[in-house]
Amino acid sequence: MSNTSVAKSPAKESFADLLEESLHGRTSFEGSVVKGYVLSVDDDFVTVDVGLKSEGRIPLREFAGPGRAPEVKAGDFIDVYVERMEDKNGCAVLSVEKARREAAWGELEKASITGDLVNGVIFGKVKGGFAVDLEGAVAFLPGSQVDVRPIRDITPLMNIAQPFKILKMDKLRSNIVVSRRAVLEDNRSEQRAELVSNLSEGQVLEGIVKNITDYGAFIDLGGVDGLLHVTDISWRRINHPGDVLKVGEAIQVQVIRFNRDTQRISLGMKQLEADPWKGVEERYVPGSRHKGKITNIADYGAFVELEPAVEGLIYVTEMSWTKKNVHPSKILTQGQEVEVQVLEVDMTKRRISLGLKQCSENPWIRFAEQYPVGSVLEGEIKNITEFGMFVGVDEEIDGMVHMTDVSWDNGEDSSQFKKGDIVKVKVLDVDPEKERISLGIKQLNDDPFATALEGIKKGAIVTCTITEVNDKGLEVSLESGLTGTIKKIDLSRERSEQRPDRFAVGEKVDAMVTSLDRSGRKVALSIKAREIEEEKKAMSEYGSADSGASLGDILGEAMNKAKKTTTKSKKVEAEA
Repeated sequence: MSNTSVAKSPAKESFADLLEESLHGRTSFEGSVVKGYVLSVDDDFVTVDVGLKSEGRIPLREFAGPGRAPEVKAGDFIDVYVERMEDKNGCAVLSVEKARREAAWGELEKASITGDLVNGVIFGKVKGGFAVDLEGAVAFLPGSQVDVRPIRDITPLMNIAQPFKILKMDKLRSNIVVSRRAVLEDNRSEQRAELVSNLSEGQVLEGIVKNITDYGAFIDLGGVDGLLHVTDISWRRINHPGDVLKVGEAIQVQVIRFNRDTQRISLGMKQLEADPWKGVEERYVPGSRHKGKITNIADYGAFVELEPAVEGLIYVTEMSWTKKNVHPSKILTQGQEVEVQVLEVDMTKRRISLGLKQCSENPWIRFAEQYPVGSVLEGEIKNITEFGMFVGVDEEIDGMVHMTDVSWDNGEDSSQFKKGDIVKVKVLDVDPEKERISLGIKQLNDDPFATALEGIKKGAIVTCTITEVNDKGLEVSLESGLTGTIKKIDLSRERSEQRPDRFAVGEKVDAMVTSLDRSGRKVALSIKAREIEEEKKAMSEYGSADSGASLGDILGEAMNKAKKTTTKSKKVEAEA
């Protein structure tokens, strides 16, 4: 279409005036923003006359703003940017977007200098952030500048007009960086000052969960953050704050503590609910039994929910009478319904100690009632150690035969037994409190040592046979089968005669019993004590210290008397 046709229309005459005004006498159109007249609008392009040899065609999409339809019709006067006077087809190359950008840059530069806010629309996502339309100019919004807290879904913020603050501008590179976060922080500063001035302990506020950690959650109270510790989220025990709270969630909290100097705020949620521990002492008396559900299992025990927000702990040692040194998960499972007995209630620490095994029969008491001390029963040898043998006496429990209770003769020798043997045992002692059962094998028979001791008393003179000669003295055996020891110092009254080498194995000697060692099963003997005893008897029978007789005379007389008595007895026997 030629300029002649434009001039024939009144609208075109008005357009010519506008074009002349926009050019201000310039002869070059390229790189300029000029007024254009919309000739027509079709499905894809808008035809515009800017007073050149030919019209220009602008894509219809340039007239559509972020989130809205194109707004243009034939007869409109618009600002366009002339990129080239004509292309290879002889048409002018025009752009509405660049015209808007040129117009916007001037206003944006002013706002950047003064710090004023500018309106824009987030319309797309780019690497590291988002694209923002600032009424024609496209700016970059870094991901870290979207909000004061991380936002997972930015969809609700897109395609809506909102204020931004310009952080950086470079016209040569067409680079603009904006921040939405700076706008929010400015607003938050005002809100923070107002909130802090009115903040007091016990106050109930609404906040947004800003961040969740292992130890709690940070709550945005509208310009200032407070810490909601994990122990103050609920009266019930929770493993992690994330199990109850979600980032971005709105919650009601109470101010527990507020330090104006440090600006630290401690918050609580459970404080807004009734304390479930009120009256626990009356409801859970030690010794009473209750039913509950296993909520968590740890290495040291299992937690049982007795009622909402009231839990007790079954320590691992209180789970089973017989299963020792096993993980609680081998005995209980999470969610299992159990009956427990209250062992202790500590209201200060809010702890209830529970017992599981107490709700079942104590096998140690049952055994004591069934097999009192002195009972005889059979059992399988489950294990043999250096100090004893463990014998199964019940389906659940074992008793122990100490090595000293295996045999009267072999002492601590258990070589004649092996694991799996069925043995007969005697109950020696049952201690349900310590969970111990003492058994004996040798006690099934009489103690031969005790039988042999029946005819022997301390001070008796016995004849014994030497079985061993050593540097310390003599080892001897008595006619009753007992064994004994004569120490070197007890071999004679005379020190010169206290020599073991004077004696020989197999030789018979008379000695006095000086002590009876029942635990060691030995008899202590003394030749020296026998000699002293004989001397005392001789002195009392044949003389005294003031008779003038010597010890030799007294002994000689005693021997002669004994000889005559023996001869007389033999003569009587011969005549008979």
